[in-house]
Formats: sequence, structure tokens, C-alpha cells
Amino acid sequence: MSFSVQFLGATEQVTGSLYLVRTANHQVLLECGMVQGGRAAEEANADPFPFDVADIDAVVISHAHIDHSGRVPLLVRRGYTGPIYTQHASKALLEIMLPDSGYINEKDAQWENKRRRKNGKPLVEPLYTRVDAENSLTQIDSIAYNEPTAIVPGLELTLHDAGHILGSSIVELTCTDDGRKRRLVFSGDLGYRDAPVMDSPVQLAKADAVMLESTYGDRLHRDFEHTIEELTELFTTARAGSGNVLIPAFTVGRTQDLLYLMLKHEKEWRIDKWNVFIDSPMGIAATNTYARYRHLYDVDLFEPGSSRPALPNVHMTRTTEESMSINTIESGAIIIAGSGMCTGGRIHHHLKNNIWRPECHLMIVGYQAIGTLGRRIVDGADKIKLWGNQYPVRSKVWTVGGLSAHGDQDDLVDWYAGFDGRPPVYLVHGEQDAQEPLAKRLQTELGAPVDIARSGMRVEIG
Repeated sequence: MSFSVQFLGATEQVTGSLYLVRTANHQVLLECGMVQGGRAAEEANADPFPFDVADIDAVVISHAHIDHSGRVPLLVRRGYTGPIYTQHASKALLEIMLPDSGYINEKDAQWENKRRRKNGKPLVEPLYTRVDAENSLTQIDSIAYNEPTAIVPGLELTLHDAGHILGSSIVELTCTDDGRKRRLVFSGDLGYRDAPVMDSPVQLAKADAVMLESTYGDRLHRDFEHTIEELTELFTTARAGSGNVLIPAFTVGRTQDLLYLMLKHEKEWRIDKWNVFIDSPMGIAATNTYARYRHLYDVDLFEPGSSRPALPNVHMTRTTEESMSINTIESGAIIIAGSGMCTGGRIHHHLKNNIWRPECHLMIVGYQAIGTLGRRIVDGADKIKLWGNQYPVRSKVWTVGGLSAHGDQDDLVDWYAGFDGRPPVYLVHGEQDAQEPLAKRLQTELGAPVDIARSGMRVEIG
């Protein structure tokens, strides 16, 4: 019985996850993510899918981040009518994130068409709308961790905790034919051992092939104690300088990690002297979801029986008016706002009002894809452009790598080392500069048969 996987996205790049799993009689789409990283890269999202949508029998989504799930509404819009499998908490997060993505697509199309009308150019359609996203949610069939589920005849899905964000999953697909079992294991995005909130990724032992993410395959995260020392220095410096702290944070995962660390180090960082703003309706909704599914992790982030973080001076700013009022505050504000790569959202308004002020601080706490505004700032841009205006970068920029939600090279190698018999491993979700050092280490230390997945490459399992 044929059992194969074809790599169609997130090959030699971090975003745009898309893989096609084939058995003798069925096709299953593993991930349906959005390409991120600037206008040129993101235009690829509107391209036709590299398969016939009508041939897809089931879809599996490892977790709710948009680079893994963001084209699900487009898939449905283009004719997919089958089930979409994901973990229970991931479904809850997708109910927040996909409609928000549709809304952003609509707004982006409105802005682009405003420009096109002035220049007499043809108008564009949004990639998909909020209604498209809401329609796609009706097809989601959520399952628990460690609950084997037949998704098509002869193919069983089991999800395991990946420790990356709430509901994130390692995907195990087991194909059975005439009593013979073959297993494909996809790491999804793996968390790391010192993660503030999430548990460590589950270790599996059996696989005939492994797909391994490689976002940080070329580096080791700083020791977490050093990260805490750096954050202590940041807050101490910022408080002494009477400025604001801006944190462009992914609304799912990073925001909740930051809230927990502020709670844990409340006295040390003098958080009671700050006003902490979660300036994101989606971030607030995601935080409420973390409260709802608090049984999936082991730390106390919330007040008992409440979805309110157990942190003093926390302000949830849902409305535009509430968000705008933050910009009247010149000092003493910690502002957590999306987007995490500074590609849009409310963080742009806070950058406009603060990035030119030397007494202010910008804390970068996650991966910044090539082509994004966040990446340009991290790479040392001396000015940025927002709404057609230039703003000098005078605020101090802190890159706090220890808060990544991804495992580092050690985490990735150790996780793969847990498999019996060194199954073939295919590196996905990483830039080439990150993948080559990881491949070399897997080969030299573990004798692993490693390939860097190329776009369109197809491999047989077992």
C-alpha cells in the first residue's frame, strides 16, 4: 500500500506549512498555513493550491498559528467540504484567529483598492473574508491528545502535546495495510524545556519517517536564568528612564508567557509600578482561552475561578478608543500588542508614538521572518516607515531570544534522538542557514539519515 508525503510549503523557509499525505486511495492535507514575510512573499498565498482541492479527503492542523492554519478558509472557499482535525484547544484558538485573519484580509484589500482607484488600476479581492473563515470553522472536528482517530480508511491520527502553544500537537499518522503499520511523525512546532507556561514536548519512540521543524536549528537559546537577568535589566533601566516598554507579541503563546513571568517576578521587576496593557482584542480572547484550558499546563496564571491574570494593574484594552488612550501615556506603560513581527495591528500605532523616543524600550521576544518590519528593526534599521512617514529608531531595542516558543538546536536533536532505529528525518520549517547546521549535527552525532525538504519533493514512508 502506498504511503507517502509531499512537501509543498515551509520548505527552506519558516512559514506557509503545507504537506500532502497520500495512501493508496486517499489524500490528506497536513497543515494549510499562510506564507508570511512581507508583501512579495505573501502574494503567494493567493496562488492556486498545488493539488486538486476536490481530491482532499481530510485535513489535519497541528496548531492554531496562522503560518500553519491561515489558508484553511481559502481551502474551504475553493471547494473543500471535508473534516478538519485538530486538538480541542486549537479549535478554540482557531475560532478566534481565523475570523481575525479574514478581517485583516478585508482591511488590507480596502487599503490596496483605495490606492488602486487613485492610480486607475484593477481592484483586488481579499484572500478570504471573515465570513469565509467562520464558514470553515463548521468543518473542524476536534480531538483530545492521545486519542487515536481514524480519519480515512486505513489511516489513523494521534495528536501529542508539542509544548509550543496551547493545543499545539505533534502529529502521528499511522497507515495500516494487511496488518502492517507504518508511522509518519510530524513534530509540528516543538516547544522548549524551560518554557514558562507550556509543558515539555511529548517524546515518541516509534516512526518510519520524521518531519522535523528547524526554525532555530542553527542556535542555542540563552540559559533561561540569563533571560530573566536580561528582563530584570530591561525593566530596571526602563523604570529609571521614565519611558514605556513596547512588546510586539504573538497573541497566542508569547503574550501568556510574558504575563506569567511578570507575575512570577512581580516584586523583583516592580511590576506594581507599571500599568500593563494587553492591547489586542484577539490577545484578550486568547488569554481567556488559556484560562478555559488551564488543565493542559501546570502553572497558575489566573486568579482562582477567573480568566483574569493574577497580576496587578493589568488593563485589557478591547476598543479602538481604549487603545488610542494609551498613546497619551509617556511613561510607566508596558504595552503588549500585535502583531508579533510588527507586520500590522496596534503595535504600529505604539511604534509611531514611541520608537523615536530614546527613553523608550522595544522588546523583541520572537522569531522575525525575513521581509517583516520586526526583522528590519532587529537587523539595525535606523528608521522605519509607517503610513508613508519616516520615524527614526531611537528607542533601545532588546532582542530576548530566550522567550522563543520554539525549541533550539539542542531541543530538536534531543527530541529526534528519542526515536528507535534512527528513522529518516526531513527538515521543514526553517531557513537554509538554520537547517544545514542542524542536519550536520544530526548526521555526525546520531548517524541520522537527513534530508532538507525541497518544494515538491515526495518521499515514500516505510
